[in-house]
Amino acid sequence: MDSQARDFLFRLLQTPSPSGYEQPIQHLVRDYLGGCADSVVTDSHGNVIGAKNAGAATRMLLAGHCDQIGLIVQYVDGDGFISVQPIGGWDPIQLVGARVTVWTATGPVAGVMSRKPIHLLTEEERKQVPKMKDLWIDIGATDKADCESVVRVGDCVTLELKVQELRNGRACSVAMDDKIGLWVVLEAFRRSAAAGPVPCALFVASTVQEEIGLRGAQTSAHGVDPHVAIAVDVTHATDCPTIDKKSEGDVALGKGPVVYRGPNMNPHVVTRLLAAAQAGQIPVQLGASGRATPTDANVLQTTRAGVAAGLVSVPNRYMHSAVETIALDDADRAADLLAGFVRGLEGAIDWAP
Repeated sequence: MDSQARDFLFRLLQTPSPSGYEQPIQHLVRDYLGGCADSVVTDSHGNVIGAKNAGAATRMLLAGHCDQIGLIVQYVDGDGFISVQPIGGWDPIQLVGARVTVWTATGPVAGVMSRKPIHLLTEEERKQVPKMKDLWIDIGATDKADCESVVRVGDCVTLELKVQELRNGRACSVAMDDKIGLWVVLEAFRRSAAAGPVPCALFVASTVQEEIGLRGAQTSAHGVDPHVAIAVDVTHATDCPTIDKKSEGDVALGKGPVVYRGPNMNPHVVTRLLAAAQAGQIPVQLGASGRATPTDANVLQTTRAGVAAGLVSVPNRYMHSAVETIALDDADRAADLLAGFVRGLEGAIDWAP
């Protein structure tokens, strides 16, 4: 991954985008696509869609969701402490003691996610998993009026947005799910366009609200009406303690992107992805799902009269935590894989299984 691409990834990771509050990151996406797309539109749902050679016969869509799980301000008590609701799927234990940011109309407000200290917990409370209602955000306010002078009900909240590079090309951050997938589809689009005239009508969508029901992929795919579509998301890396490979598969950081097989994936798409990997000498891993996946590929497949769908995933440790960890090489290879797939879409193609 070159330095310019890395810098763009880190900018994505450091920009807030809870579901329904994706506007800041979509500004970055529009600016990026302005340099390589023939056209860029934002639909009424908030999806940003770039197009190249839009009039060609075969319509291809690359989709990565830009939204992250977050929190939303629910209540401010008399002492100025903030209660929240979740946006997306949280394990509340991940929040205890976290540094957070409340994204307000006047700018970011720093806070800490707090609970009663262990010294003051009863024996029964110590045995219980903390619940969201037992946590609160402390921004240092002196009272309710002081807090409400900067924070309003409905403001979104994220964990502190910070990227940390680890050894051996690994990096960790909040919201690798799915800003790393978003980076992959944007970079694949750019690489496909940079290699010369694309052989298909190529669309890329930065989709919204995946974490609350795959919503943006459904609306953007309906608008594009593609023949073939590939979603890029993260998947669980199982190369760490306590995860059972027999039930979750054998997926490791640094061994390449994961190409999924199963009923959610068109077999011709899978075959072409594996052929592109072989032609480009790109290492890939195989994943299996015996049901509709909990990713944008789910709704892409069932758009309109049906779409030939595929799913490529970046291995991710510690999903939905403050320290989601990936191998940068896996993302770089995923972008090359998709660019190779796009470059192979020449002539009439029958996607029927």
